[in-house]
Amino acid sequence: MLVLGSILALAAALLHGFIFALESLLWGTPRAQKVFGEQSAAEASATHDLAFNQGFYNLFLAVLAALGAVLAVAGVTTVGITLMLAGTGCMLAAATVLLLSSPTHRGAAVKQGTLPLLAVITLLISLAL
Repeated sequence: MLVLGSILALAAALLHGFIFALESLLWGTPRAQKVFGEQSAAEASATHDLAFNQGFYNLFLAVLAALGAVLAVAGVTTVGITLMLAGTGCMLAAATVLLLSSPTHRGAAVKQGTLPLLAVITLLISLAL
């Protein structure tokens, strides 16, 4: 179960790394607008700093989850699971906030939260075994 939890945490980390790139590096480009919705140049400029900052939150959570997965597989189990649960738990919490606060973004919340949810469940089961 630990290996599966680590794989799911890595997958969640990759997804959040992608979100980081869209928000912090590609904001306002056609690729980012395809994911987040069309914005005028003025709207993209006005929201750039917020998106840039939010992207780094996603990156930091991705680093926690990925580092935890690497450490857990390398045998540093307690630290690895702790980091994976911190990273994926925060990802799941953020997705839950989005799900509950913004009906128009429920689809995005489900996409953003599914891998972290599966990782958390799997990691908790691995601790119980």
